[in-house]
Amino acid sequence: MSKEFEIVREFEVDVPPEKVWDAVTTGTGGYLWPMDPPEPREGGRGPYGSTVTAWDPPHRYTSRSENVGMPTQSLNQLDYTIEPRDEGRRAWVRYVHSGIFTDDWNNQYDGASKHTNFYLHTLREYLTHFAPRPVTFAQLNGPAASADPRALAAAGRALGLADDAAAGTKAVVQGPGGRPLDAVLDYRNPYFIGLRTDTALIRFFGRGHWGNPLGISVHDFAPDADAEANERAWQDWLNGTFSQS
Repeated sequence: MSKEFEIVREFEVDVPPEKVWDAVTTGTGGYLWPMDPPEPREGGRGPYGSTVTAWDPPHRYTSRSENVGMPTQSLNQLDYTIEPRDEGRRAWVRYVHSGIFTDDWNNQYDGASKHTNFYLHTLREYLTHFAPRPVTFAQLNGPAASADPRALAAAGRALGLADDAAAGTKAVVQGPGGRPLDAVLDYRNPYFIGLRTDTALIRFFGRGHWGNPLGISVHDFAPDADAEANERAWQDWLNGTFSQS
């Protein structure tokens, strides 16, 4: 049964509005995934065939798609309102994700809502620590065995994180090939883990709660970053972790 949804979030961040604008229009690879930038005008073409319905830099950007390409969704709209704070030194952001889910509404909304919290946190991490550095992006999914609600906890243990390690903890985690990585655990709940190193944001998505394999995205800001090497290394790490669990 089709039903509308709306997810609204507001936050402040210690960067100017222009920096937020650049991130959500042309810098999505730094916190989400790379997308073609929108055509900079109202009525222009947006990512994935959407239409730009509001364009007022650096204050308002809206894209709307009525051809989402997903069997569970028929309409998708993303709206950003950005306002200056402290004479433009900081920014206030209102984000609204709305549309229509056509099936499995409760599960779809729960997943979208929890993912929104994590993506917007990652946006703030990117803005605060890395923007506007160029990014090399990689994403990958675990084997079928990781499509389990317990998979994220298993990934945390494979990283060497204590079960009670909370967001803000500094840790040396066990990366691909047993390589130690100095990191900050910048996000943790039963659904997601976020790691921040000096050169990267590494995100773990416990999608087993919604029937899908665990996912990893790597936003690598090192000058010599290699997307294919990152993907191979973390895929091996995932496969090894879940072949043993």
